[in-house]
Amino acid sequence: MRVEAERGFDHPPRPLAQRLGAILWPSFFAAGVATMVFFAFVDPLQLRDLTFPGLEISRGVGYTIGFFTFWACTASSSLFTWILLRPASRFNRPLPKD
Repeated sequence: MRVEAERGFDHPPRPLAQRLGAILWPSFFAAGVATMVFFAFVDPLQLRDLTFPGLEISRGVGYTIGFFTFWACTASSSLFTWILLRPASRFNRPLPKD
């Protein structure tokens, strides 16, 4: 175990599917909760009338746009957390000598 610490043991990178799942799956649930709470108080048709009165957007389309907006926000939050939690050993390597 001590030899591994001296050599700077680093875990191998995770597969892409696992990384995407760790970002998108929790953000999906958070977006679902945020959508339910938000639209419990806000009617999509009244929101449409305030923001884009010229567009014909149905209530269902309003819910869909709201959900995907919340999902984009929560996914970016999860992505930022993943970026901050990456091991520094993968990035703090000495520069090559010329």
